[in-house]
Formats: sequence, structure tokens, C-alpha cells
Amino acid sequence: MLERGDPSQVRAAAIARLDEPWDILVIGGGITGAAILFESARRGLRALLLERSDFASGASSRSSKLVHGGLRYLKEGKFALTRESVHERQALLRDAPGLVDPIRFLMPHYPGSTPSARTLGFGLALYDLFAGQRAHRAVDSAEALLLAPNIESAGLLGAHEYLDATTDDARLVLRLIQEARAAGAIALNYLDARELLERDGRVVGVRALDTIGGSTVEVRARVVINAGGAAADALRSALGAAARLRPLRGSHLILPDWRLPLAEAIAFSHPRDRRPVFAYPWLGVTLVGTTDVDHRSELRSEPAISEEETLYLLEALAYQFPRSAIERTDVVATFAGVRPVIHSGRADPSKESRDHALWKERGLLTVTGGKLTTFRPMALAALRAVAGELDAFDLAPRPTFVRCALPHAPHLSQAQRLRLAGSYGSEAQALLDTTLASDRESIDGTATLWAEVRWAARHESVEHLDDLLLRRTRLGLIAPTCERRWSARLRSICMQELRWDDARFEREAHAYRALHAAYYGALA
Repeated sequence: MLERGDPSQVRAAAIARLDEPWDILVIGGGITGAAILFESARRGLRALLLERSDFASGASSRSSKLVHGGLRYLKEGKFALTRESVHERQALLRDAPGLVDPIRFLMPHYPGSTPSARTLGFGLALYDLFAGQRAHRAVDSAEALLLAPNIESAGLLGAHEYLDATTDDARLVLRLIQEARAAGAIALNYLDARELLERDGRVVGVRALDTIGGSTVEVRARVVINAGGAAADALRSALGAAARLRPLRGSHLILPDWRLPLAEAIAFSHPRDRRPVFAYPWLGVTLVGTTDVDHRSELRSEPAISEEETLYLLEALAYQFPRSAIERTDVVATFAGVRPVIHSGRADPSKESRDHALWKERGLLTVTGGKLTTFRPMALAALRAVAGELDAFDLAPRPTFVRCALPHAPHLSQAQRLRLAGSYGSEAQALLDTTLASDRESIDGTATLWAEVRWAARHESVEHLDDLLLRRTRLGLIAPTCERRWSARLRSICMQELRWDDARFEREAHAYRALHAAYYGALA
């Protein structure tokens, strides 16, 4: 069950337990850390997670939102990675409907385009073989234009249509944390692991700073797992370990859906370097991405799209959707995430492997690399690596989530109820039952309910306004002016649920506006 009561008191009670003995301490609250916490807790292990910022505040809320098999990895001969990813995609479609949903992709063909229609058809046949279903087909140019009338028609030879999946990546992380807490785990955000604790040359815990309360705490566990994403090398460096990661930035544009309406995702190769680019409908907007460039800025600072990346994505849109004439003034929001990619020395960032890696150094297990889609096998690999240091526990794979009945809500559509069940699991009914009747309405122009905002403030470890608007909900991306448009109602919810006064809300609103303008805002 979720912790109840004043959020600050709930947090204080959790911090007071940090000196208890733990089986597993996970550092990092992205998709990998959340998955390890969840898989540990549901196997009866005493598991704790510390995140220095907010849950999913790194790449796990800034990904391309795709749960996919990695079709391009077939071209590189990564058959095992693709097969594993496709299997995980199918499992998540089965176990998390409403949170992970199927999406059709259309890949147009033009003279000289790569991959060729024949090569792509062969790759998609393998893709479907791994999935155990036939989900792709070739279409002629006339049907391709019926499916996507705004794509380039000159020279269009036809297209292939295939299946992948999309998700709200931050909500996926939060669902894992919710399920882990229900199984007895503790997850704390804004607890910064500043120093490793060692005994007899082996890592046994961390000294962490509570950046909310200001106190320093020491936490010890039988196993310490570093799941710090692109910043994982920082913790390893305390042991004298050499850096092994290549932080790569992927940036995205968000357009109003009316400006580039799409019935399904469009996949195509960029005209400059033939890298794959996607444009697809997501939560009522159109999302365009992604880039793949070396990120050379400080990893503790917020990443942002660069001017070069902006021009790159606008060039891609001009190439594939020339009649739409998308301009930078059409972009309503942007975001950038930094991927933890294993450095192999290749010159081209896009050629680096997306496989995950595990390194054990003086008792510290680092788990990094990989993809959003493969979080479950990564978590199980981590548990297998430390099983010998813990009491026996079951390592057999299990379904990611137990499918829950849709919440009873006659006023909501089937699609809305399915989304709530996917995002909140067994808590979806409580979300509706314990919030105000007036909260059960959609926020103007979005599918998000006011009840979700109130629930998040009450139960989901919100410490700052950007936690609420960028990750618990995605209003800051899909309705970028939300904080100003609905300030009075947001203020009321935050004052009631988070115990903020007017001065605190004004500080949070000012900080949020500055953050959004610098790192998520429309293009200048």
C-alpha cells in the first residue's frame, strides 16, 4: 500500500528508517534503478533506493517514449539484442496496457533510400519472427499517402508498415516504484549519495545528503548497486575506476498535433547522415526525434537541445513533410536526455552498442547501458550478479505487472480508464475515489485529470513544482503554458496537499518557469 498522511511526515518517517539493515541499496531512480528495486522487493529482499534528484529526472523521463525492438540494430548484426527487446516489448504490451500501447509505424521508400524496401522487408520479417506474429506489410504509394497524406509524395515508391509500442516513460518508472513500495521497499528522492562507505576494502554503503532537509545520513547494505545512468562513472571514480561511459544526448521537438497531424508514426532516414528519425503522436502532441551527439556538459546540470540539433531536426521535417512547412516558431516545447552508452572508441556515436553492462568493483555493482525497453532483463541480470552475497531467493522471471481491472468510472471513456489502470495499477480506483468530484475532469486540451495532479501531490513524493508538471504528469510538455493558465487551481492543490503557503508556491512557480524556459521551452 502507499504511504498515507502529510507528505513531509511520510518522508521523515522513511528517512528515520535508513539506519536499518538492508539487503540491497540501489543508487539511482531511473528506469534501471526502479526495476532493480521492484524485482528485489517482490522477491522478499529488503530493498532501498536513493535518487539524488527526482525519480526519472534523467534520461528516463526524456527518452523517445518508445518501447521497441530496435529495428536498426539488425543492420548492425545485433540479433540477440533485437530479439530480447522484441520479447520485452511483447511482454509489456501484455502486462501494462494503457501504459505501454501499440503504435503503427510507416517507413516510406524513395529512390536511393536506405534501407532498401527489400532489406527492410527482410528485417521486418525477422522482427515479426521474434515477436511470434506477423505485424508488418508492404503498401504501395497510393495507400502510403492515404495513411500519411502529409509525407513527401514526389518519388514515393511505397512503404512498409510495422508494429512497435509507445509509453509515458516517467510514469513507467513511477509505476515500478509504486509496485516496489507496495512490496515493502523504500524509495527516496533528493537523497544524494556523496560518498561510498567501505569496510575491509569492500563497499558496504553510502553517506548521503538529504537535499530537502539538509541532514547527512549513513546507509549500509549487504549489496550496493550503482544504477546512476549516464552519471554512473562518478560513483565508480571514488574507487579509482576508469571512466567507461560515453554520455550521448538525444533531443526532441514537440509540435501541436494540429500542426503536424499523424495517424501513426513515421520513420525515415535523415537526408544528411541517414540516421533514423521519427515523428509520432504522443499524449495529444506530435513528438519528433531524435539526435545522437556527444554530451560534453556537466552531468549534474540539466541538458538542453542545442542549436545544431534544432536545425538537424527541422531539416529532417522539411525533408519528409515539405508541404507542412514546419518552422521553429511551430515548436511548443523541447527536451533532451543523456543516454548511458558504453564507450567502445567508435567515432560515430550512433555506432556505439546499446547493450547493457555490469561491472563489479570492490563490492560495488554498476549496472548501466541498455535501453528503456529492456529494463527487466537488466534488473534480473543485476540480481543474478549479487545472488551469492544474499540469502537464497527466487530468480525466475515473472510478469512485469499483474493486470488490474479497469477503475469504475462511468463518466470516463474506456481509453481514459485503461490509461489510469496502466499508469496507477491497483491504485487507479483509489485515485478516483479519494479525490474531489470536480477533480475527475480532464485538464483543458489534455487527457490528464485534475485528480492525477492531486493524487501525485498527495502520494508520489513531489518536492518541487517541476516534479509535478514534468514527471508525475507531463503537462509541462504537452501543455507548456499550464503553470500560468491554471495557476490558481495548481496553487490550491499544492497548498492543500503539499502544505505549501503562498510564498512557497510563488518561489516554486518562479523556479519552474526559469527551468522550463531554459531546458524545455519553445525555440527562440
